Formats: sequence, C-alpha cells, structure tokens
Amino acid sequence: MMRNEEREVEKFIRKHGMIGKGDVVVAGVSGGADSVCLLFVLCGLRRELGFSVRACHVNHGLRGAEADADEEYVRRLCRDLGVPCRFFHEDVEWIARKRKQSPEEAGRMVRREAFLTMCREDGGTKIATAHHRDDNAETVLLNMARGTGLKGLGGIRPVTGKWIRPLLALTREQTEGYLRRRGITWCEDATNSGDEYTRNRIRHNILPALETQVNRRTAAHLDDLSRQAQEIWDYLEQGVDLAWEKCVKKGQSTRPGMCTGAGAGGNTGETRALEIDKGMFEQEMPAVRTQLLRRCLAQVRGRERDIGTAHVNAVAELFGKQPGRRIDLPGEIRAERTCAGVCIRKKEENRTDFEIPLCIPGETAVPETGQRIICRFVENADIQAASLIPQKSYTKWFDYDIIKYSLSARTRQSGDYLVIDENGSRQKLKAFFVNEKIPREKRDCMLLIADGAHIIWIPGHRMSGAYHISSRTEKILEIKITEEEGNGRDDQGIGPGREG
Repeated sequence: MMRNEEREVEKFIRKHGMIGKGDVVVAGVSGGADSVCLLFVLCGLRRELGFSVRACHVNHGLRGAEADADEEYVRRLCRDLGVPCRFFHEDVEWIARKRKQSPEEAGRMVRREAFLTMCREDGGTKIATAHHRDDNAETVLLNMARGTGLKGLGGIRPVTGKWIRPLLALTREQTEGYLRRRGITWCEDATNSGDEYTRNRIRHNILPALETQVNRRTAAHLDDLSRQAQEIWDYLEQGVDLAWEKCVKKGQSTRPGMCTGAGAGGNTGETRALEIDKGMFEQEMPAVRTQLLRRCLAQVRGRERDIGTAHVNAVAELFGKQPGRRIDLPGEIRAERTCAGVCIRKKEENRTDFEIPLCIPGETAVPETGQRIICRFVENADIQAASLIPQKSYTKWFDYDIIKYSLSARTRQSGDYLVIDENGSRQKLKAFFVNEKIPREKRDCMLLIADGAHIIWIPGHRMSGAYHISSRTEKILEIKITEEEGNGRDDQGIGPGREG
C-alpha cells in the first residue's frame, strides 16, 4: 500500500516529468535521513512507474570511523532492498587544498563526479538527490543574504537536465516522519549539528527565528516564492533568447593580421568576442537588456560565477559613451564601446608582434597571418593605361625609387605614420585608425607594409600617397598578398593603387 509521502512524491515526479519508463535512476545515499527516505520512496515507486534504482555512496575521508560506519549501514540497506550500490572513497581534504576550494565545495564536486561516473559506467539516465522543501527555503534565504537576482530567488529547481529532486515535494518533518512510522533508522552526521557552516546557521538559528517570531509558514512561503521566481525566470529567458538573435553577433579568436569583427551569430566554436547592436539593444525591455548582458559576459568568460550587478551595470553604461571607451572586467575580459554598439571580448594575452623583411623580388611567407607576399618589378609598364585599371585591394604598384629603406611586413610600432596626399601631409597611424573607425582590437594585429616608420600600405584600406607611381617613375614594384595553400584572393589584376 502506497503511503501519503510516496503519493505526494509520485504526483511531483509526474508533474515535472522527472522519470520515464525504463529510466535508471542513480540515487545519492549518504545514510542520513533525507537520502534514506529518498531511497525508500524510489523503491516504493519503481514498479509503479517502471524504472530501476542504483545507489551511489561517497566516503569523503573526513570523519574516520563514523564515515566507515555510515558506509557499512548503506551497504546493508541496499542489500536488503535489492538495490545495486557503488562506493567511492575520496580524500576531500586533499582535493580541497589542491583545487583551492572549501571542504564543503570540494565535497559537492566529488559527489557530482561520482554520480556522473555511474551514469557513464552503469547506464544511469537520471541522478536523484535528496533535497526537500526546507533545503530550498534555506537556499533562497542564503542567496538573498549573499546578494542575488531573480535566478537566485528560484532556489533549487525540481529538474535540471538529468538531475532530479523528487523530495522537493516534502518537508524535513515529512521525510523524518515517513521513516519513523516505518521503523527505519538512519545515520546522524555530527557536523550537521554544529554552526560551523553558513547553511547550518540558517537552519538552526535564522529560519526557526523567522518561523517562531514572524510567520510559522516562512519556509513554505519561501518555497512558493522560489516556484514563482522560476516561472518568471523561464519566461524572461525566452525573451532573452529572442533578443540574442536580434542584438548579438559572434566573433572568433583570430590570428594576428587576420582579425575580424564580430561575425554571424551562433553557438559553435570558441566565443572570443560578442558585439551587441546598440539600436536593437535599446529597443528591449530593461529586464531583458540586463540578462542579455549577463549572458554575453558569461559566454565570453566561460562561466557566470563572479559576474555581479556592478559589472553588468558598467557594461550597460558604455552604450551611452563615445566609441573607444572601454572597461576591464573579471575573468580577463574587456567591454568596449564601438560604432555599432558594445563589444565584449577576451583580452589578448599573447599579442604577437612581428617584423619580416620582404624579399624583393621574390616571395615572403608571413606565418603569423598565414599569408604570402609576392614582390616583382614590372617591366615595360604603360603607366597611363595602368591608371585606368580598377584598383584591387591586395595588389598594388609602388614607385620603387622613393623607397628609402628595405621594406618589411609587420605589425604597428610607436611612431608609425603615412602620407595622406600628394603634398606630403602626414598622419599618425593611430589617427588614421581612429578616423576610419577601425576597432581597437583589430589594430594590434593588422598586417602593414612599412618603409622604416613610414607605412606605405595598409592592405585592404589604403596606401601612402608618397609612393604613387607617376610619369617620373622609373622602376615599378608590384606587391601582391595572397593566402597560403592556394587560398588566395581573386586579385590577379594590376593597379597603380590609390586608396584601398
């Protein structure tokens, strides 16, 4: 005969689609009241719902003989219930030191790893943990005290991927009452009775004070609040998904000299840069804008942890500033105001500066950009006719007699300049980049052709006005840039080159 608690859990499982017929549920069983209740309830429902149960026990190596006794208890319990069980032994104290984590955090991680190991090796399809309603209320309070947003108010979700929490249908009083009525004993962990851990202080002091001095149903109300927050959060996430498609473009990490702006959106490859369109972004509701920025920061950083409200607000403020303004954020990421909006990207940790002398005539490989530079002298050129040929971006003619030093292919250096007209007017390379609105992240990796500090050509943009061929030109140098391994541009025509 099914007991009341089992009926409540069964309804909860069906409501949230936690377990299907044929599932193999890996249950975490420490030997404490909550996990023992979980194991018995699952065993009571397995025939009704058509799933099987496996148990997972982790000995953390922290409590000596006590922990060994817990393990032996779980071993007997699983044998009596006919439940296969695997036992994992970990030195959590050593792992915590190695990973620079608290023992509590390290313990959570090793349990998680053990559960996932059983899924891989024992055919587990679901992982059940023994969190109940009071755990959820404690989590909401803890999140609020530490500082949280809407997501944190959601507390513990009933289902997260393959992770399920069937006992969220019950309170702590119900789980222990279920065991007592059935005459089932459990193990007591002495560390749970002290106030060393923050969660224990909330459990023993703060939540009871709220229930005795404010409202006896505080835990129930916090649990209800979390369910409402989860529903609102899910609705908000749908809005953020739509906004992402409209506002965000994705860029990839690039080799020096081959930098590209943010390209088409998508979720494949390493996310090194995301650009948020200002016009589209400002059409969204404030709540969507805030979460969109948080998601962008997390995507580039690789995780959401340690991204606070102050960081999100600082990025939001960039939309109202001039292009070029930027801020550095935790996790080696940078946000910068661009002409289109705001770009969030990884800082380039290993900028590669290079300078390679050009073989004239001949071919020069530029490994840093994956390009080849082909130089040749043009014989018997018709300069007048050449001026009528449409210019090409990656092939240029230069007046070789004007060149003072040996030419090189390189990245930018301090003091670089180019001549912008035939009168010899100079412009600093940095000023050219600013005027042409070339993003800051591209400037350090752009390929330049240089004659000392004089930049004679910025491929794809313009050449210096000082090197244009004329009727007085005696020797013409053609420089052509192609990709390595036959990936050259369709740029075989010749041109005297003005801008571009």
